[in-house]
Amino acid sequence: MTADRNSTTTVVRKHVDGDIREAIEQAIDAIGGAHRYVTRGGMVTIKPNLNTADPYPASSDPEFIRALGQVLLDSGAAKLRIVESSMFGVKTRKVARKTGILDVARDLGAEIVFLDEDQWVPVTIPNGQYMKQAHVGKALLESKNLVLAPCLKTHRYARFTATMKLFVGAIRTRDRLKMHARRLEVKIPEVASLFRPSLVVMDARRVFVTGGPFHGQVESPDLIIVGTDMLAVDVVAVRLLQSYKAENRLDMPVWNLPQIRHGAEIGLGVSRDDQIQVIDID
Repeated sequence: MTADRNSTTTVVRKHVDGDIREAIEQAIDAIGGAHRYVTRGGMVTIKPNLNTADPYPASSDPEFIRALGQVLLDSGAAKLRIVESSMFGVKTRKVARKTGILDVARDLGAEIVFLDEDQWVPVTIPNGQYMKQAHVGKALLESKNLVLAPCLKTHRYARFTATMKLFVGAIRTRDRLKMHARRLEVKIPEVASLFRPSLVVMDARRVFVTGGPFHGQVESPDLIIVGTDMLAVDVVAVRLLQSYKAENRLDMPVWNLPQIRHGAEIGLGVSRDDQIQVIDID
């Protein structure tokens, strides 16, 4: 799925100082309010990052997912579904239990789907130059109202994990292994191009600026980053990581990073800085 190359988009950076739920609401309000992105009376799917059971920011903070879920329900969603698949060799159900996401799902009345226990659907990737086919989780592929809830961190192989890389968790283990074997960074936006999320709500209160994905040097920007364009959100997010001047593999212009560059090449989102309006909210 491609974006209009001449369109502009807004990305909100909201400082968090207190209640997470209130901060999420205020950030989304700056781009029209959550009701604009939620099908009233419908099902909303949340895609977190449950790569492993390592503590946030290695994986999603369950309290952030709880707060986001409450905002979506308050905005008219009739039902929530949380969908995820952890890294290869790891049972997602076990990760969800250890991280507390299972408890959050119960409290929200949300359905939770572990893709490694569910159905995989073979698909052709229309924008695939390096990743032409994959088996994708049916529950995620069929989601009509998808809200992404990434965390933010550096990554030893992909340079960074933000929005686009969430979708590595959308494909089966065998395909992930092939994906990591060669040209991982450019395959990430190709897989992401299969999806068109309604909203991205990134938890950047704490981030890894070195290492990743399991552990690294932690910094605390205390930000929530919100937008509708995956590529634009990732551009803003990566620049946040770069601002710490840490020893990582992000030492180049953001548009030269393979994930970002190839995402722009295949029309995943914006392709220039002048297409991104950044709004900062204290």
